[in-house]
Amino acid sequence: MSSNTELSRRDFIAGSAVVGSALSGLAGSSAQAAAPAASSEIVEWEATQLSAAIHARKVSCEEVMRAYLDRIKKANGKANAIVSLQDPDGLLKEAKAKDNDFARGTPGPLYGFPHAVKDLQPVKGMRFTSGSPIYKDRVATNDSLYVERLRAAGAIMIGKTNTPEFGLGSHTVNRVFGATTNPYNNTYSSGGSSGGAAVGLSLRMLPVADGSDYGGSLRNPAGWNNVCGFRISIGRVPGVGGEVWLPSMSVSGPMAKTVGDVALLLSVMAGPDPRVPLSLETEGATFREPLKADMKGKRIAWLGDFKGTVPYEPGLVDVCKDALKRFTALGCTVEEASPNFDVERAWQAFVSLRGWQMSGAFLAMTPEQRALLNQQALFELETVQKLSLADVVQASNVRSQWTAAVNQMFEHYDYLVAPTAQLFPFPLTQPWPTEIAGQKMRTYHEWMKGVCLITLTGCPSLAVPAGFGAKGLPIGLQIIAPVRQEMAALKMGAAFEAAEPLWRTRAPKVA
Repeated sequence: MSSNTELSRRDFIAGSAVVGSALSGLAGSSAQAAAPAASSEIVEWEATQLSAAIHARKVSCEEVMRAYLDRIKKANGKANAIVSLQDPDGLLKEAKAKDNDFARGTPGPLYGFPHAVKDLQPVKGMRFTSGSPIYKDRVATNDSLYVERLRAAGAIMIGKTNTPEFGLGSHTVNRVFGATTNPYNNTYSSGGSSGGAAVGLSLRMLPVADGSDYGGSLRNPAGWNNVCGFRISIGRVPGVGGEVWLPSMSVSGPMAKTVGDVALLLSVMAGPDPRVPLSLETEGATFREPLKADMKGKRIAWLGDFKGTVPYEPGLVDVCKDALKRFTALGCTVEEASPNFDVERAWQAFVSLRGWQMSGAFLAMTPEQRALLNQQALFELETVQKLSLADVVQASNVRSQWTAAVNQMFEHYDYLVAPTAQLFPFPLTQPWPTEIAGQKMRTYHEWMKGVCLITLTGCPSLAVPAGFGAKGLPIGLQIIAPVRQEMAALKMGAAFEAAEPLWRTRAPKVA
């Protein structure tokens, strides 16, 4: 444990020079002003700017906390994105203590950042409900591994972000806290399962946010809230659980307003840990390296509808295809292509493997607890109860074959690109979409098939804003790179974002 802490400190020392120099690129920005910045200005800063301003003592941690608490008070009532919010007076005292302690040691890159953790992760002393009435009164007695890292980087834990029950389904609603609404129209879904995190970013209630992703839970809400979310390679962000040798397809990862901010948070969350033997060796500080790069000549495969096997809401593909012009403007070549494999076989393998991997906790529950599970959890439980060991092995073999087919594509292309969901946000009162473009959905999560297929490959997939549909609701693009090539995805994402920064030009209005 001590060696890991020392490693983190070395990372933060290296990163301080990076964030400290960020002010040089903010000509005329509020961070350089001599007078204190207004709360409304502070919450609009990119996280890299905010970190630089705190490190340069241009703004105090207390001012930052006050600014974000003011925005939460103004915006969270309708949004319901941040739950279990801690006592504001106590948070301001904690921020003031950060200011008083600034000169001691080397402040980390998230020093003074207000942070709310997705309610699938424990934060010591806070409610830890997982969105389930089974655990509505549970209070965590410890921090998760990456929450430890966030604290070590200087973040102040202000509460949790809302999630569906056990993170199941891309629609953030549960029986403990209710629904999180879309900031562009509060009668529509925010997506999920990191819906609270995405809305917190979109409405500027958080500078950065953590989330998790199995079937699109970082990518779908990012696309539906006009922010960024990054599903990273398995092992990039280690997590401590009961099982360390059979990794799930679920990963934890960063969300932020911008690609650069995603990289900043990833630099804190990523890196090896001796408690997690399959964690990747690359140090987190790697992701604080410059992202600017020449994309001319890069080859991109547009996956589209996977040769007609994945249905999309009318108009969605048109918005995404229009966004592809930003790649061509960068000098990239874009061609439509799809893996040479039976998509239905891959999808059925996903359904089986997800049921097998997700149901361990449900199998261990008492009959009384199982009686409180929602339909999504019961689906996963019923799925695993129908599987034999041979079924699981066969599904894993199909997953390997699908991955090989996708890897063949990377022999010809540098990146793959696809939408972040198969439809625009749906009405808040709808449990899940049952039909898309006339095709009935067989499960509660089939409407996310185009995203789940990428999960199967283990490839890093960066969600970036693409555009808006006829109803003014957003959608995003997945920028998919080969396994463990997170920096490649971040560099392309940064270039794509610079061509049209929708996070800034199409930010939602706050009443």
